[in-house]
Amino acid sequence: MIGSFENKTNHSFSYNDSYSSNGSNNDYDYSDYYNYHDNDVCNKTEVIQFGAVVTPIFFAVVIMFSCVGNALVLWVLIKYENLKSLTNTFLLNLAISDLIFTFGLPFWAIDLISGWMFGDVACKSIHFIFYLGYYSSLLFLTVMTVHRYMAVVHPLSVLWNSTPYHSIGISAFIWLLSSCAATPQCLFKSAAHNRDRVYCDYNNNLTWKLITIYQQNVFFLIAFITIAFCYSRILCRLLRPTSHTRPKTVKLILCIVITFFVGWAPYNVSMFLKSLISFKISPFNECHVSTSVDYVLTVSRLVAYSHCCLNPMFYVFMGVKFRDHLKTALRNFCRKDNQHQDKRQSHLIYSNGEEISMY
Repeated sequence: MIGSFENKTNHSFSYNDSYSSNGSNNDYDYSDYYNYHDNDVCNKTEVIQFGAVVTPIFFAVVIMFSCVGNALVLWVLIKYENLKSLTNTFLLNLAISDLIFTFGLPFWAIDLISGWMFGDVACKSIHFIFYLGYYSSLLFLTVMTVHRYMAVVHPLSVLWNSTPYHSIGISAFIWLLSSCAATPQCLFKSAAHNRDRVYCDYNNNLTWKLITIYQQNVFFLIAFITIAFCYSRILCRLLRPTSHTRPKTVKLILCIVITFFVGWAPYNVSMFLKSLISFKISPFNECHVSTSVDYVLTVSRLVAYSHCCLNPMFYVFMGVKFRDHLKTALRNFCRKDNQHQDKRQSHLIYSNGEEISMY
């Protein structure tokens, strides 16, 4: 999530209860971060400083590669590909989702360095846009995997032999579902002052904070189980003696599944463990354990959110066809001429007029 969610939520999940001036329970009092005189407070200043230094630097690299990679995907698809194809429609939407996701990262970096300085309306809208990209990217990855599974394992299925209208309907449904999943970010997050900083988070609303954590966990589990199942079946089909699959294809499929799991599983596990602190479940109510979880969460979040710049490489540019299109486009751009495109393709499966590359 955007920085205020995990990096600055340490106290909201702290086992040390705090109370506001009117005596009510304040689930989101950040003042304990800077209270060095209360021995009962779990001081996590070092965790915050670590995140504030590492995250902006790391995200600067991710933002650069994500913008360049996904912009090239859009350029190649619009200029050279048939956008009525179900495969290309999903690739187009995935690139848009990753760019929307990337849009929120600079605000996160600034928030970590100097606090939230963009106001309450921006707090709600930017978080909504960020999570719209987050959920839509995850869903489009899952749908693309199912689509590839149907093309390889059940090529004659009705689900595979679909019309362009199906791609529009599926894409619209994914964007609608992603909007619904991101809506709590807009409704329940707000900008609030605490001491010398402004924070954008679920102020005094621990319930919705936990709901959004478990919602992300559920989305990840569904996506991972679906992706693992589909690619395992694809591998079984491609590894048959009668198949003419190259080893590169098998290695790339394994790489996609492993990267997805390594990227998102530690992040979701660490978020879940962090939520247990709010229930005072041992040993997560101990300061050293809570601090360790925070460090793991900070690092795993960086790895997970870098996935937006890896998607173009895995799902587009590993295909020979797209690489040829890109080379042609760059050659034409640099030399200012119109050279003929290379029509070479690699491992294409045709069904009902549509083509899909298995790299």
